[in-house]
Amino acid sequence: MTNSKSLLRQSHFLGTKIRNLRKRNNLTMDDLSTRCIRINAEYAPSVSYLSMIETGKRVPSPEMLEVIAEVFQKAPDWFLDGEEAGHDLTPAKGSRGGISGMALEPGFLFAPDILQIAIPELLSQTGTGGRQFAQLLIRAHQEHHQNHFPELERAAEEIGKKRMPLSSDDLLQIAKKVGLQVRWFTEVPTELLDELGVRSKNVQTSYFLPPGTLHLNRILEQHPTRLKYELAVHIGHAVLHNKDGVKSSMRVGGAHEASDGNVNLAPQDILHAWRDFESSFFAGALLCPKLPFRQLLDRHGYEISSHQAAGVSASVAMRRMTAVSPYQHWHYFDAYTPGKLKAVYRGNGIPLPWGNMRQVEDPCQHWAVFRMFEAATLQHSAQLSLLDVQGQPRIYCCESTKVMDLAGNPHVLCAGVDLNPAISAQGIDADSLALELKQLCVKGGGKVAVPAPIRSTLTTISNILNINWVARSLDKPAQLICSRGNSCPREPGCYADCQQEGPGCR
Repeated sequence: MTNSKSLLRQSHFLGTKIRNLRKRNNLTMDDLSTRCIRINAEYAPSVSYLSMIETGKRVPSPEMLEVIAEVFQKAPDWFLDGEEAGHDLTPAKGSRGGISGMALEPGFLFAPDILQIAIPELLSQTGTGGRQFAQLLIRAHQEHHQNHFPELERAAEEIGKKRMPLSSDDLLQIAKKVGLQVRWFTEVPTELLDELGVRSKNVQTSYFLPPGTLHLNRILEQHPTRLKYELAVHIGHAVLHNKDGVKSSMRVGGAHEASDGNVNLAPQDILHAWRDFESSFFAGALLCPKLPFRQLLDRHGYEISSHQAAGVSASVAMRRMTAVSPYQHWHYFDAYTPGKLKAVYRGNGIPLPWGNMRQVEDPCQHWAVFRMFEAATLQHSAQLSLLDVQGQPRIYCCESTKVMDLAGNPHVLCAGVDLNPAISAQGIDADSLALELKQLCVKGGGKVAVPAPIRSTLTTISNILNINWVARSLDKPAQLICSRGNSCPREPGCYADCQQEGPGCR
């Protein structure tokens, strides 16, 4: 161990290196201090002391430097003068996730008055409903902003005072304060045929009637986490939109709300969908306020089971991970059946595992969310995957869990991260690493045990991100996945021998 005098003589760039590493990994000083406390509370720096270290006003003790080094998976000597810090890899400000756009040229064809005419015609010809189009717009908006909406976070924190967990009684009191009168009704789940021809149980769980009456289904009393979520959504509507009545009723089940078959785009579709999104995001921020929930996830290594300590459902917790994590490159799916995605967030442009709410003939059955449908029991599983995106292989890791909704339908929740940015942030060529692992998977018939050198790198990344299931995924073979069977990277392709046998052949 370097002694204190030697450390003092070699610490001229120490603060700068710590600051660059912290920013490179998108950690606040509070995040870094918290991570250090988890490793060794005795020698962990406070936020104020960490600030003085970074500005060169203080030099950490050898023991404190060892704690900081462990967070970033570096040797303590790396922080001293003789070691090269490398390039500053802090992501450029203004960089966004989401799918890449296209140049709108010639510009006169994309003028608002032309688009107002063309979009409804496009929807009519493709059979896309106005509500589906609105949800597509909102998803693109989410991805462009990497699921960060600070004004909604602030509105929720002002109401909830950053308390966590909130009980049902807490939320009922908040509902009363914002002018909602609760009435109860009784309705049992009924079986409906959804738009893909799949039968599922569905039930209306709540609805709002102006000027201030919230109607809740008594079935929610048996499902407290869902009750809290629905109360939080309606509180959000009351706070954000002054109980104006423009709010959809809430339902649980595999089928979407009834449609009259009209695919024309109505302004009301956009307004309803946007209000639903804002109220839902507010609900997550109210139930899982950003700082307390981030600290909880950090203590538990982002395990899905953290939802129990927060007093929310796995669905709410997994969606909030994408918004509160210091790492920005997340995706999230809530799938009811193959082909049915009821909630989607896909940072970094990760393709959809199926056509959203449309059946496709050649889905890739190797996606974790697909494989989990075949699980006989409710369980969870981590998977490391290789997927080509815009011509480049990317390494994804996800944790999927199979759950049951209150209407009695099984569905699969999947939260995951794109690991390429995390690998690049450590000065490693992520594209080359991903290509090497992809080629090994191809040679292995579509999957391969992760080789020791790559396993070591990804273990380091898991420790830096503090996401336990990334390390856990390394215990199983990495899987090649694709967006559709016609782009299958496996040799032979999964659909190569059965294209004449009809849709869905596997």
